[in-house]
Amino acid sequence: MQLAIQGAIVLTLLAIVGSLGSGLFYLMRDRSESRRTLNALTVRIVLSVVLFLLILLGLATGMIAPNSSPLA
Repeated sequence: MQLAIQGAIVLTLLAIVGSLGSGLFYLMRDRSESRRTLNALTVRIVLSVVLFLLILLGLATGMIAPNSSPLA
């Protein structure tokens, strides 16, 4: 179960970086009044909240601990 939480955290971080990159791409590409940049950044905010909740869940259940060894 610990591996599942850690995997979900890593996948969420990768999704946040992907959303940030797509937001930058749409910002540079779309010079019109497209809402794609706003949508990409909204997804990033939602993913950031999900990441925060996953970290809180992992800490509350003891599946992850600050300053712990990754192999413990």
